[in-house]
Amino acid sequence: MQCALGRVVIRPTLPHRAHVQARMQSLHRFVPKSPGIQMGDVHALASVIRDAEKLLVLTGAGISTESGIPDYRSEGVGLYATSMSRPIQYSEFLKNLERRRRYWARNYIGWPRFSSRRPGPGHRFLAELERRGTVHWLVTQNVDRLHHKAGSTHVSELHGCTHDVICLQCKTLSPRSELQVRMAAVNPGFMESVRDNPALAPEVVEEDDEKKVAPDGDVQVESDIWKGFQIPSCEQCGGMLKPNVVFFGDVVQRPLVESIYQRVSESDAMLVVGSSLEVFSSYRFAMAAHEHAIPITLLNIGRTRADQLASLHVHARCGEAVERLSELLFDDFDVHDDVHDVPPPHPS
Repeated sequence: MQCALGRVVIRPTLPHRAHVQARMQSLHRFVPKSPGIQMGDVHALASVIRDAEKLLVLTGAGISTESGIPDYRSEGVGLYATSMSRPIQYSEFLKNLERRRRYWARNYIGWPRFSSRRPGPGHRFLAELERRGTVHWLVTQNVDRLHHKAGSTHVSELHGCTHDVICLQCKTLSPRSELQVRMAAVNPGFMESVRDNPALAPEVVEEDDEKKVAPDGDVQVESDIWKGFQIPSCEQCGGMLKPNVVFFGDVVQRPLVESIYQRVSESDAMLVVGSSLEVFSSYRFAMAAHEHAIPITLLNIGRTRADQLASLHVHARCGEAVERLSELLFDDFDVHDDVHDVPPPHPS
């Protein structure tokens, strides 16, 4: 990677900075408090990136909270800290029609907002590192496809993606956007009934109120308004449709796990961004890197499960860190510039 060291840095204009700061403040309600970043840590992290030739990046929900998508575990702001609601279990989705109906109705309400989320500074920074040849592969635990929207292409979605829908019978993949149209057709007037419900409208429908948004894209509707919601079936075989994500209680497919292990073994450094690595499905790759003597660097607010494996842990908000890193590493890139953002791809 060609890194600029002694040079003039192109910085955004003051009006642009003011616009960015206003937008980021509105989205930071899901970002936990963090200590101010230490420039010594920034320089150490920049050195890791400069030295890496095949960097394996593992990202978690912390990189997307600055895009207005909440996480589960963040202190004070995550779903587990702010709500008694819990994500649906895989077995519930399969066996309980009413739970499945409730899930899809809530997801139908939340989809327009969730699917319109834009990449944040962290997504754009990592996409730029890929374009410059540093990132060998990126593994994300997130289901929001924001890395693709930022322009990353070398990506494994460990837990799948909400932008895809899969038929559990014939395994056909289709875009979630198409299912939204089909659900609207078989549930005429449903969204209007939500908007007209005074108990729901202020917290569920209004674009400027995010209190009821959930990490997986639905909204937390405690009303029974979802009863009677009609769920379309697979157009190919009539089978049950499910978001192409790994629900709680489900497992990641073994071929995907093996392919990620292979990417880890090919790498010369690992960078974990915005993840506590609490779930084993992601922590195992940090363990594999450690077993291969691959140095691990953490960029995360608060402790992680891999603290004892890491050679460097930067406790900072992702956006703040990558702003400083960009100033050290690049002379022609702004993490707030969306010039490289692309629409998410359709499933293959």
